[in-house]
Amino acid sequence: MSNNIYLPHLVTIEDIYEEAPDVRSFRLVFKDKALRESFDFKTGQFGLYSAFGLGESTFCIASAPTRKGYIQCTFRKSGRVTGGLSELSIGDTMGFRGPYGNFFPVDEWKGKNLVFIAGGIGLPPVRSVIWNCLDRREEFGDITVVYGARTVADLVYKNELQHWGDRNDVRLIQAVDPGGQTEEWQGKVGFVPTVLEEAAPKAENTVAVTCGPPIMIKFVLKALEKLGFSDEAVYTTLENKMKCGVGKCGRCNVGDVYVCKEGPVYTAAEVKRMYNDF
Repeated sequence: MSNNIYLPHLVTIEDIYEEAPDVRSFRLVFKDKALRESFDFKTGQFGLYSAFGLGESTFCIASAPTRKGYIQCTFRKSGRVTGGLSELSIGDTMGFRGPYGNFFPVDEWKGKNLVFIAGGIGLPPVRSVIWNCLDRREEFGDITVVYGARTVADLVYKNELQHWGDRNDVRLIQAVDPGGQTEEWQGKVGFVPTVLEEAAPKAENTVAVTCGPPIMIKFVLKALEKLGFSDEAVYTTLENKMKCGVGKCGRCNVGDVYVCKEGPVYTAAEVKRMYNDF
């Protein structure tokens, strides 16, 4: 066994899903059979995914730890590495190292209501938590999902959104920004924080999880505060601050915090201590 912390495991792309323009999901299986059977992680943890010869890119494990035998990642083509990953096909080999980081304390939420709020490509980290909780559905109270994107085309996991919407034990509210709707669109039109306020989930005995563009998170936190949520009951992930995964390169530094070592999952109270203007 190598002691090189930067040496990735080899994984095979078992399936590819086209989620939205320039957004893809990979279903990955470890080439090493023993690792495939033993690999485990906590929801909210992340990994580094490598396109050989181009480097690594950091994003969450978008699948749930309750689903064994594979992991899933979702990414937007936005640079050299993700551009290289987007050129890969089913059956190709790529690299993965992880899991890294802390996680959402799902076990502490037993008996509570859950509200998930996501925007655009911010749904993948939340997807992991949603499926984790749905696979343990009897342990939680009401589950509400509020998800929005710029346009209908930009909504990811469209098949899963339909599945959640068809369930009688999930309240799904979808939205697109003004001007992003189509004639067939039957969801809300408006920005996620506004739609969240209109949905008015009860704060009592409820935990909220949010992820999306920083400006969206900023206004979601304000909306949750107006709805009566305490900062300690609101969680988000700063996975966009992740770099090397092990806190060696220093690029995850925010003040005196190394997000790779201590994050990426934080309560709103912790985030506000890190960012004076968040």
